[in-house]
Parts: sequence; structure tokens; C-alpha cells
Amino acid sequence: MNRIIVITGGTSGLGYQLAKKFHSEGDFVVVVGRVLGDVEKTEEALGVDGLKADVTKDNDWTRLHKYIMEQYGKIDILINNAGGGIVYKPFLEQTLEQIRSTLELNLAGAILGCKHFAPEMVKAGHGTIINIGAAGEEKDNPGLAVYLASKAGLRSFSKALYGELREKGVKVTTVLTGAMDTGFAASCGKEAHKEKIMKPEDAAEAIKALCAIGKDVEISELVLSSDSLPFGTL
Repeated sequence: MNRIIVITGGTSGLGYQLAKKFHSEGDFVVVVGRVLGDVEKTEEALGVDGLKADVTKDNDWTRLHKYIMEQYGKIDILINNAGGGIVYKPFLEQTLEQIRSTLELNLAGAILGCKHFAPEMVKAGHGTIINIGAAGEEKDNPGLAVYLASKAGLRSFSKALYGELREKGVKVTTVLTGAMDTGFAASCGKEAHKEKIMKPEDAAEAIKALCAIGKDVEISELVLSSDSLPFGTL
């Protein structure tokens, strides 16, 4: 397809599977990760491009934007996948630094990505932004209060941005994912549910299909979860 696709958090879990599937379709994929070694391993394993960057740093987004435009001249799809819980423990036990880090990673990072690349899409008259949210934001999940607040904020931001950009030819979709067999689920102590929760490759396949939908069809929100074990039951 020869689309230019940027995937943050692309060296593991859902991001890695997304990079693998899009690359197999003939797209040019640039994975973004905070650890240089992980980026290099992903480049070698999948044959994709990669760049070390921290999505919470505006200077890193500026550098990424410059790289993409100089190397490829455009961007077709931005997938703001980088995220994490930072810590899994009661809110009252979290430090201010942990709270801020969670908000910056899951919410501010995606907003910065949109700020840097949405203007390029508007200029081109087309483009797709996928923001990865959480399907359990309205559930009672002790230990994930700040994480779910950040994902709820991302969902609201995405809805408003969808309203701003859809008339300019740019699609914005929030993909709300339920419990998934990734490092995040393991860090929450949910290894026992491994066989019941969604596989990242299956979620990646759904998102790939979403990006293949014609320009006249717009989906502002997509929910992906396991029927056998919804996020809120973990």
C-alpha cells in the first residue's frame, strides 16, 4: 500500500504486532520507542524503520516530525499506542511523580503527537489518527485510578479532535482495548488470566482492518475486548 505509518510504543505488545502486520501489507512503518536497543531489535526483526524517542518530550516529537518529513515527505497514519500504568497500586500510595508520569505518558504524549502531525494531514487533505484507549475506564479497577483517568481524558480529547478534523479529510478514531496479553497485564498480576484475554495480534488485525476502510466511512470509536473476560472483571 506504500502508506507512511508511525507507531509509538512500537517495540513490544500491540505496537509490535501493528508494525508487523502493516509492514507485511507493504506499508512503510516507523516504530518509535524509548529504548534504543529495543528499537534496533525491532528494526532488524521486522525490517521496519525506527527512531528512539520519548513521547512525553516535545523536543523528541519535533525531531521525529523532522525525520518523517525529510525521509518520507508525508505521514498517512499516526498510531498513538505508547502508554502504560507506570505503577499498579492504590492511588493514596502513589507519588506525585508517578501520577504525573502516568498522565504525561498516556494523555499528553498522544496530544503532542497529534499537535505535530495533524497539521501535515490537514495540509494533505487526508490522514488517520488512531489513539489507543482503555475499554475499562468506567469500571471499578483498584490500583488503576490515574491510568484510567488518563485514558478517559484521551477518549474525550479524541472525540473533540474527531469533530474538528473530519471536515478536513482527517479521521480520528479512539480504539478502546480491553485486557490484553501484554507486559502491562503481567505487571498488574493478571498472568492467571493469560488464556482468557485478548491477544495483541488479534487486536492489531482489527486495527489494520479499520485503517483499510474507505474514506467515506468514519468510525470515531472502536471497542476491542474479550467476551470471556472484559477488562473490568480482572
